[in-house]
Amino acid sequence: MNKRRTSFFFFCITMLFFYLPLLVLVVYSFNDGKSMVWKGFSLRWYRELFTYSENIWQAFRYSIGVAVVSGLLSTVIGTLGAIALKWYSFKSKKYLQLLTVLPLVVPDIIIGVSLLIMFASIHWKLGLLTIFIAHTTFNIPYVLFIVMARLEEFDYSVVEAAYDLGATERQAFQKVILPMLFPAIISGFLMAVTLSFDDFVITFFVAGPGSSTLPLRIYSMIRLGVSPVINALSVILIALSIVLTISTKKLQKNVIS
Repeated sequence: MNKRRTSFFFFCITMLFFYLPLLVLVVYSFNDGKSMVWKGFSLRWYRELFTYSENIWQAFRYSIGVAVVSGLLSTVIGTLGAIALKWYSFKSKKYLQLLTVLPLVVPDIIIGVSLLIMFASIHWKLGLLTIFIAHTTFNIPYVLFIVMARLEEFDYSVVEAAYDLGATERQAFQKVILPMLFPAIISGFLMAVTLSFDDFVITFFVAGPGSSTLPLRIYSMIRLGVSPVINALSVILIALSIVLTISTKKLQKNVIS
């Protein structure tokens, strides 16, 4: 009984540690004042966000666009790479597997500097395209390892049974392999989108003038002082994340069933 109480106590402390800052942020997004002193309930900062913050929404659109496109491309490359590394034999396979781990362990600042040097050496103008290339590069390993983890539990006899029934490689891939890997593919895509949308360090090095993503825009605003508009924007992003998570869970359950 004491163990249960102790476990429950530490669970509550952990949840409090995670969610109390978010709760404070939500509460003060409705504060009428600019400071931490509560001056009454108000939607002032939400009105200002939707009315006078076009630069924030432009950065938001850039972030969403880069995150979705780079997420899709890294999901395709990562999924095909995971299948190739798991089911096919070729020379230097072990070395390639080792190389896929490097972006996960190398600090972001090193990746950002190396990409900046590469773009500068080929005289490539920094902008949305360089951000897209950078985000796709560091997202591929995450998708690859998520799909590979699913492939570890994959029953390949199902694919062989499809071949025995006359299915071609394309039909087996579309009708058997993809549906069974779909939950992992969706998880990898969401991971890639989240990492891309949230990235600051690498984006800071490869972004050019007029191509600020939302993290860069928020950073530039915070340098001049914390604005309550950022609180309102954060609440909206939290709400969107919750809706996206619930929708994804339902989609995965429907696919599995």
